[in-house]
Amino acid sequence: MDWITMSLEARNLAYNNVEHVGPENARKKTEEWAAASQTLRQQRLEHLNLAYGNGERNKWDLYPANDPKAPCFVHIHGGYWQRGSKEIFACLSEGPLARGWSAALCGYTLAPEATLTQITNELKSAFDWLNAKASEHGIQGPIIVTGWSAGGHLTSFILDHPKVAAGLAISGVFDLGALRDSPHVNDKVKLSEEEIQNLSPMRRSIINKPLGIAYGTGELPAMIASSRDYHAYRSQGHVPGDLIPIANTNHFTILDELRQPNSTLTRAVIAMAEYQTT
Repeated sequence: MDWITMSLEARNLAYNNVEHVGPENARKKTEEWAAASQTLRQQRLEHLNLAYGNGERNKWDLYPANDPKAPCFVHIHGGYWQRGSKEIFACLSEGPLARGWSAALCGYTLAPEATLTQITNELKSAFDWLNAKASEHGIQGPIIVTGWSAGGHLTSFILDHPKVAAGLAISGVFDLGALRDSPHVNDKVKLSEEEIQNLSPMRRSIINKPLGIAYGTGELPAMIASSRDYHAYRSQGHVPGDLIPIANTNHFTILDELRQPNSTLTRAVIAMAEYQTT
């Protein structure tokens, strides 16, 4: 699927995941996650809101495992860089936590307060902090970073950080040019041509670390194509990482997989810790 040949109207709808599942369904699913996440956070209060920068949202929530050397599931939330929070998505760590892993979620400043360049710079700072401070909070194992939607894009971006061992990008957009003419994204994100070129994973050098790429088979065709095209692009570099279609899920319901310890997606996360970089 070539977004360049689409009309502006078609391009906007092609990446509008809320409209595709229905605003009411998206709202209900988000509220469900938020309620479950509030419960989890209240049960694990010891390592919340640890500042890695000066911004209000520049904070980590850490959930260390009993074994400090267990792998750590890190999740970067989505919301097209303008919505969402670590507080809403904490429940996505339930599956890895049940497998004996540690977990961590970081916040970042949202658009339009921050540009995408600023957001990616904040993430670098966040992972620098994690590299320096995680062991003080009982997390010493390898970092497996995951992210959904906009977080899938950010997962790919941060893969080259020395603290990151491997990643899993879920339902991401990997060529930002596709979103330039989408008002529901770019009215707030305001992507520049330089950002489209420099921050699009499809236009960046291939990082030789394991990166799984997952999508729901019920997602928008353009979203499916985004994941498939990016996997094909990485495959040109003979780097490790599977393409993982999750049957009977859409852009929102795919995340419920991470809440289950034996789901396809949680097992894919577990597998990323077992990959060896070639």
